[in-house]
Amino acid sequence: MALLQLQKDVEKLTRSARLSDAVEDVDKIIELLSEARERVAAANDPHTTSLTLTKLQNPIREGLDTLNNDLRNVHKAQKDFEKALKAAFSKTKGTLPTDHDPMESHETLINRAIAMHLLREGQFGVASTFINEAQPQPQSQHEPSSHPSPATLQAPLSRSVTPTDEIITDADIPTDLNAWQSQALQTAFAEMYSILSSLKNRDLLPAITWARTNCAELEARGSNLEFELCKLQYIWLFKGPSFNGLPDNSRNGVLGALQYGKENFGRFQHRHLKEIQKLSCALLYSSNLGMSPYHSIFDITQAFEEVAASFTREFCSLLGLSAESPLYVAATAGTLALPQLIKYTTMMKAKGTEWTTANELAFETPLPKSMMYHSIFVCPVSKEQTTEANPPVILPCGHVLARESLQKLAKGSRYKCPYCPSEGLMKDAKEIIL
Repeated sequence: MALLQLQKDVEKLTRSARLSDAVEDVDKIIELLSEARERVAAANDPHTTSLTLTKLQNPIREGLDTLNNDLRNVHKAQKDFEKALKAAFSKTKGTLPTDHDPMESHETLINRAIAMHLLREGQFGVASTFINEAQPQPQSQHEPSSHPSPATLQAPLSRSVTPTDEIITDADIPTDLNAWQSQALQTAFAEMYSILSSLKNRDLLPAITWARTNCAELEARGSNLEFELCKLQYIWLFKGPSFNGLPDNSRNGVLGALQYGKENFGRFQHRHLKEIQKLSCALLYSSNLGMSPYHSIFDITQAFEEVAASFTREFCSLLGLSAESPLYVAATAGTLALPQLIKYTTMMKAKGTEWTTANELAFETPLPKSMMYHSIFVCPVSKEQTTEANPPVILPCGHVLARESLQKLAKGSRYKCPYCPSEGLMKDAKEIIL
């Protein structure tokens, strides 16, 4: 409940603490002063100068009063939010463990995540400033440099090495922040935001062009993005000029949609024939589409938002990146885990014990399905969760257990399955990836 109230306070702050009014007040004052200066310069008369300055006093005083009042409102809104913020978090009971900081030795990874988040959000100027300020201080001229030069660091993502139309994999992602300033990566995200801006303005053509350019990669991924874009463009044209605002000609309306379908749907018929048939039959009900069985297909209330999300997901996938910012996902998951963590540490403190699991949580964290990226396997023998160092292995009989558990059960190079009479050699156990 406290966080819900805090969210309302954030919305209130967004509405109240805006500096746009103050900026307008300053612009008006500057405009008054500029006009007065021009009149004085044009007249070149002491009497005119004195009269102009006298007339200027009241407007300037009123402008400054208005400016101070606007700034006072902004300051008041910020102070109110500060109180709400303290009230929301002062109700939190318990303390968090601070003896072990897993991020202390990973400053480079944290800076990398922040820089990547800024680039993904299209904040290229802010990202460049952050990268420059996050760099370590330059070494003394007398000390030999152990780091490669910026030119070397930018090589992995330079424009000539990794063009924007090639897939950027994890191997291409630099560990040093200097390389994040590469033109290729910034150009890729600039293209993505340009297309998203067009989608926001109900212009599907840039997205369709991009999907056709990358159709081979999208087909390999089993993506339906190109068809979904063409389908939405068909419906958009079907709605007609009174709805889509496009020119009223033969390329718009029902006839325009029919022509567009003939030109573009043929290539998708092997995978989407039934949908294409429904879209085509809907033309017969164009005069009374609301009462037709195809009404739901032509309801595009959320269609542009959904196709924009699909485009972002596919675009980032072709760059070898996740659809959502890792920094956002990590911060959200950590926030969801905080209540359980505080409760656990409070109970441990009451019992007089300490938290000893430095590399893992001692309890299950309630995360939404959207954040469940990997299946979790718990060894039925040791009752422990498998890790990269102790992965699950499958036996020829089909049973699965942790590698360390199998090693403990083995006698020499042979083992006996703990769940069936089968026996085998250690080399027959195969590691599995869930």
